[in-house]
Amino acid sequence: MDHVSFPYRASAHLSVLHVIAESGSWEKHGVEVDYDRRISSTESHANITSGAVDFVGGNHVSPYGHVARGSDWVYIGQTINAVNHRLCVTPDSGISGMSDLKEKKIVTRGSHPELNDWLFLKQNGLDVDRDDIEIINQLNIPKGEMDAVEGEESAYRDEKWEWVRTGKADATFLTPPKSIQAGNMGMKIIEIDPLPMIHFTTLSTSRKFVESHPDVVERFLKGLMEGIAFFKQEPEKTKKIIKARHTSEGLLDDGMVEIVYNELADALEPKLYPTLAAIDNVYQEALRQDKEAATINPLSVWDLHYVKRLDDSGFVDSLYK
Repeated sequence: MDHVSFPYRASAHLSVLHVIAESGSWEKHGVEVDYDRRISSTESHANITSGAVDFVGGNHVSPYGHVARGSDWVYIGQTINAVNHRLCVTPDSGISGMSDLKEKKIVTRGSHPELNDWLFLKQNGLDVDRDDIEIINQLNIPKGEMDAVEGEESAYRDEKWEWVRTGKADATFLTPPKSIQAGNMGMKIIEIDPLPMIHFTTLSTSRKFVESHPDVVERFLKGLMEGIAFFKQEPEKTKKIIKARHTSEGLLDDGMVEIVYNELADALEPKLYPTLAAIDNVYQEALRQDKEAATINPLSVWDLHYVKRLDDSGFVDSLYK
């Protein structure tokens, strides 16, 4: 049994990772995966380079600039290719859709979420750089960095929708279960288009690791693919695991679990391929965050021959027969 270190960048990933782990799929393929711990963006780059961790679940924006400066960071698979968010406002706001947000304040939390909001608003005709709209970040993140000032992310913070409810902001974007919790507290939740995006658990590592451990990489990917198949095909077992284990976003009742499950089951990519629309959008964010990212082709950070080989072998298709 090979030990694999696989920390995550955001605790929301645990809604799927707990299920994959408890399905036994990794162990079936001979890998013991240490997945239940968070890692910062800065730590991710340092630890992937040094070999202190084998894979990272996430780190979507910063690697493009790092690769431009010589990093051997590589993405080898993608679990979800869109942010399926909702718009959250107060019932008396007069806001019924994106067109009503001009000259409003949007509250966000974190570096990648802020970039997602910037891009989605811009694609909907609301450009922060033209002062069409204002984005307020709950965290203090130094310019050009992905991590908040040390200690801020673990400190108590109001939910984003609380800032909307109390008038600090006019609106925010939420995904389940937060959108459900906000709706249960009387907030108005508006369905909007998803944003194509490299999102959730991206399989990140170094070229040095995959070249020196190809067998571990293949078995790790097989376990993850088989765990996703379990997630999709065993809804009742999966929902029990989510309710019991996924508490990082608050305790979920049966109704919340049902919605979270349905969202993820639809969104998870069985064969771990990214979409070009998702890569294009995240690269636009990388360019905004780090100008040196412009010196590379965004596809150069991706090496999909590992998942392609498993796809061509019929392994994934066999899981769904």
